[in-house]
Amino acid sequence: MAVCVLLLTNACRTPKDVAYFQGIHDLTAEQVAQMNQKYVPRICIDDALIIYVTSPDRATVAQFTVSPYGYYMPGESEIGIAATTQNLFTYLVDENGFINFTELGRILMAGLSINEATRMMEDKIRVTAPTAVVSVQIANFKVSIFGEVKTPNTFTIKTPRVSIFDLISMAGDLTIMADRKEVTLLRDNNGVKVPVKFDLTDPAIIASPYYYLQQNDVVYVKPNNAQQRNALNSLKDNTRISLYSVFLSTISILITAIVNFRE
Repeated sequence: MAVCVLLLTNACRTPKDVAYFQGIHDLTAEQVAQMNQKYVPRICIDDALIIYVTSPDRATVAQFTVSPYGYYMPGESEIGIAATTQNLFTYLVDENGFINFTELGRILMAGLSINEATRMMEDKIRVTAPTAVVSVQIANFKVSIFGEVKTPNTFTIKTPRVSIFDLISMAGDLTIMADRKEVTLLRDNNGVKVPVKFDLTDPAIIASPYYYLQQNDVVYVKPNNAQQRNALNSLKDNTRISLYSVFLSTISILITAIVNFRE
């Protein structure tokens, strides 16, 4: 009888450990309002920026379209502004947050949003090219996920607005053996690694300032207790098998040696 009760208890508990956004339909209007956050991606050190300058009078912006400091991003020919980006250079944000831009020299970019960087570049370029239009994009926005997911990988994102659930979806969802209550995000804040833990079953995750990912974020999904026990038991079994194999091999060698000695 006790065994049946235990099995029923575990059966009821399993969906509770697996389902996302538990209780989201019971949230108050105030709680829902707190979740409607605006996300503004910021340019970071080591970002590669595509800065596209155009104008109805192309001659006036020609000096801003080629840079000796730029370099091509391999495999990223279709980011952003369609196929024309395959002919564009990218500008690397250095360790101090600056880029070296054609004709304008060193410009501080780290910490700016994409819109702020765009407006700043337009203001600088329009001094000599009044009709210039500028587009700034991050070319190397990459996030990684590994652990108990179906397809661990590093993903290059075409848009800087990506949530932790977007990343999980790209990885094919979590496995059934994943611990959804303890998912770790590792974020690089100017060289300092900051670990953040998520409970994916809690709808309050949507209000977290870490809900939307930044470039170079790494997400780790740990196995649940059952999977960890299975792994430990498997390791123990493998160890036993190895010991038995060594023992049997030793006995076999000794028997062979005794037989040969008697002969």
